[in-house]
Amino acid sequence: MSSAIPLNVGITRSAGAATAGSAKRVLLAEPRGYCAGVDRAVETVERALEKHGAPIYVRKEIVHNRHVVETLRDQGVVFVDDTGEVPEGAVVVFSAHGVSPAVHEAAAGRNLHTIDATCPLVTKVHQEAKRFARDDFDILLIGHEGHEEVEGTAGEAPDHVQLVDGPDSVVNVTVRDENKVIWLSQTTLSVDETMETVQRLRERFPKLQDPPSDDICYATQNRQIAVKAMAPECDLVIVVGSRNSSNSKRLVEVALGAGASASHLVDFAREVDPAWFEGVRTVGVTSGASVPEILVRGVLDLLAEHGYGDVQPVTTANETLVFALPRELRAARS
Repeated sequence: MSSAIPLNVGITRSAGAATAGSAKRVLLAEPRGYCAGVDRAVETVERALEKHGAPIYVRKEIVHNRHVVETLRDQGVVFVDDTGEVPEGAVVVFSAHGVSPAVHEAAAGRNLHTIDATCPLVTKVHQEAKRFARDDFDILLIGHEGHEEVEGTAGEAPDHVQLVDGPDSVVNVTVRDENKVIWLSQTTLSVDETMETVQRLRERFPKLQDPPSDDICYATQNRQIAVKAMAPECDLVIVVGSRNSSNSKRLVEVALGAGASASHLVDFAREVDPAWFEGVRTVGVTSGASVPEILVRGVLDLLAEHGYGDVQPVTTANETLVFALPRELRAARS
């Protein structure tokens, strides 16, 4: 099933907008917010609570969003940094970002009942890492140091994976055999930055192989494409998302790179500074892939209070992809 169907962008430009001081508007990016992997991960925790009761333990944040984490914590979810913090025999959910085999082994050693909410697209990258490690390739993993997804992927083949954290780090890369080198990537990166990194890698290693399929998440790409479509028209782009969300931070960078005069990342409407609106006629609004729509609505309500009540959607794709829940949480067939 196709996850994205290209549609008309549909930005309406007013002929008098350049001179009409009251012509305030909002361009609302579509798609935005929850992707299929995040939706699956959050529902996994909610279903686990229903099935097992509180407390449910989650290793790291289930997704990188303050509101989601705080809401689940209020419902009885305990977030931990390590499986060693989980009582023996308890239920623990692994986050959407994935974990390494060592984490699975540590959980098994404590007799934990594990539920894996890893996004299937991240799992695909894990499988690629294992496959190319078996074939003795040097794997150049493009991603951000310390990110949970990178740690999980690298843990699948630690002797073969080398992290490449952006274009400037390419100079430090060394390989054993230039004929057996492949690149993989963190799924939530900026498409443009990733391709720049790949280009620099290929300049050093002309026989660098591409992954068998695009590693960057369809949702990450779709949200960046929508922002690129509206940014040239925007005096300000507000991205709703948390500061530890890689894909949300990338949206700010993409907006600025595509022509927005200013862009800011906020978790909640209350973080929007009215001073940002000075001289601003067009505000773009989008949200990262782990952001519930209620937070976007809060920002739109605030904008309306400041005269930005005209909301125009900027639609570049229609996402239809849905991922099944982990097997142990699926409803029994009647």
